[in-house]
Amino acid sequence: MKKRFGIDIDGTVTCPTSMIPFLNKAFNLNITLKDILQYDLTPLVDISAEEFADWFKKSEPVIYAESPLAQGAKDILNQWENQHELFFISARPAHLLDLTKEWFLKHSIGFDYIDLLGSHNKLKAAKEHQVDIFFEDKHDNAVMIHEECKIPVVLFDTPYNQDPIPKGVIRVNDWQEADQWVKNWLKGWD
Repeated sequence: MKKRFGIDIDGTVTCPTSMIPFLNKAFNLNITLKDILQYDLTPLVDISAEEFADWFKKSEPVIYAESPLAQGAKDILNQWENQHELFFISARPAHLLDLTKEWFLKHSIGFDYIDLLGSHNKLKAAKEHQVDIFFEDKHDNAVMIHEECKIPVVLFDTPYNQDPIPKGVIRVNDWQEADQWVKNWLKGWD
């Protein structure tokens, strides 16, 4: 049975370490993913939130264009593309849609739809697109989407999303675990 998958991009399809080299270079840091214990990155840099937002806005296109794939994402997504609808829903700003589509084409990842919201609030998009399951790395998004949409949300485990999760949010370490969970979930729809 074909399902509609809602899938975050950054930190989910892309490797959660994607931004680290850019942060290290721009701010003379030497951090790793283990050092990022919250989603907000401003505590790691010695500048104001406004200055960081300006830097990020200027750096976004390069960061997104050069982001590596998360390990295993391509193979799993390409399998799912043949069986389900893949709706990528991201906080990226809408003006980066062409760049984002180019990234997907460069990495040979198919998609049915890409929705760039310009905001981390993905709840409205998840409802509008009527997704049956969601894949995310941001803890509060995962919990909110699960609780409001009453759908399972697969949360990719990172140091920055370690708060407790409700039963319908499923923590996985990688795309292989996500795929295995999805296969078991789909058996209930046969």
